[in-house]
Amino acid sequence: MITKRIIPCLDVRDGRVVKGTNFEDLRDVSHPAALARYYSDVGADELVFYDIAASAQGRALFTDILTEVARTIFIPLTVGGGIRTVADFDRVLGCGADKVSVNSGAIDDPSLIEQAARRYGDQCVVLSVDIKRVDGVFRVFSKGGRVNTGLEAIEWIRRGVDSGAGEIVVNSIDTDGVKGGFDLPMLRAVTDAVSVPVIASGGAGSIEDFIRLFEDNPKVDAGLAASVFHFGEIEIPDLKAELKKHHIHVR
Repeated sequence: MITKRIIPCLDVRDGRVVKGTNFEDLRDVSHPAALARYYSDVGADELVFYDIAASAQGRALFTDILTEVARTIFIPLTVGGGIRTVADFDRVLGCGADKVSVNSGAIDDPSLIEQAARRYGDQCVVLSVDIKRVDGVFRVFSKGGRVNTGLEAIEWIRRGVDSGAGEIVVNSIDTDGVKGGFDLPMLRAVTDAVSVPVIASGGAGSIEDFIRLFEDNPKVDAGLAASVFHFGEIEIPDLKAELKKHHIHVR
């Protein structure tokens, strides 16, 4: 039985971890390395590090903080933000990342996924997709959720997997930071469309939300969250204990 993963997310801006609602109204949380070390120690299965302003500001991801984070933890690290070329993959992997997440860079140049997968393998390439409903259609947004690309999300995800993305992170803008539960209909549409691992992101507000996520859709491989972990509303050991009680396999 494949175990479900619990993944905290560090949204980093100007050298600090921040968190908002619906991708807006950001507030300061902590220093990235300190928070990363804490999650590594308490049983997180992986960690995601996003430089959330890199794409919007048209710059490369800050590597000094990333290197410090990578040296601090002993769990797999996925890194994204400002990834536009294979050279960016080189730089981020050289700082200690295990996987690289592409979002806006892949929208601007879809061949980036295939280039990176050919060079590093599918398992290294994570396609992160920010999705919001527009007139009842799942649309892909870029630049940190600021720009509606017009792309239909499910078709874009299929295209990414066909090009070599080995994992998908589904970020629901509609539920981000709202703490009303994961976007189950959106996740169902994604897992029905592709066979690679899918990580659910956006909306976790309680332990029950994670239980509902994995019971509703066993195809979802992992649950990702930020503020509920950052502010101690959910402790990862407690979450895993409750998942086990519901016969949901975790590490």
